Amino acid sequence: MLWPINNGKERMQQPNKSAMLSMQEIKAIESWISQIGIFQIYITAGQLVSAARKTLKLKYKMIGHGFNRVVYDLNNGYILKIALSQVGLISNANEAYIYNNCNEEVKKYLCPVKEYGTGWIIMKKVDTKVPFAIKEYTKLIKLELKFLMHGIIPIDLRLDNVGYNENDEMVVSDYGLFTMDLKSPVLRWLV
Repeated sequence: MLWPINNGKERMQQPNKSAMLSMQEIKAIESWISQIGIFQIYITAGQLVSAARKTLKLKYKMIGHGFNRVVYDLNNGYILKIALSQVGLISNANEAYIYNNCNEEVKKYLCPVKEYGTGWIIMKKVDTKVPFAIKEYTKLIKLELKFLMHGIIPIDLRLDNVGYNENDEMVVSDYGLFTMDLKSPVLRWLV
């Protein structure tokens, strides 16, 4: 399946196979994804999350959601993000693409992607409790500059979307709205 992401370019999406999800769970996700367009016009974010929960019937604990994605804890050090909207579909595909195609120098600042399929992505779980302090904002600005230097435009980079890995390094846990432009003027200047 092709997903239009990153300025209209198309990216190939991985087939729906998983070592971490059962075939029944993948079928439930596929069923939900086939219905997301129906819900977008008529309901609130809370109703959308409730409809997703009822359709998915996953055994995992839901640990967060926005209007575009819902997040489950897989209880094994990983999380599962499932799209709630077209933007959620694009965000999941974008995270998978960026993680698998970015420069190694910045990859260490992105939450690792383990698996992905149509409408879902499994990522490493990171501690997302980042204090709102000047020190953290300084780290965030430095992180933003690293991404820009390597051709990634970190749209929506904020403290709510970062956490710390096991080495106590700041990593971005939500980079679905980032864009990666390999022909960036900054990147050409560096090369």
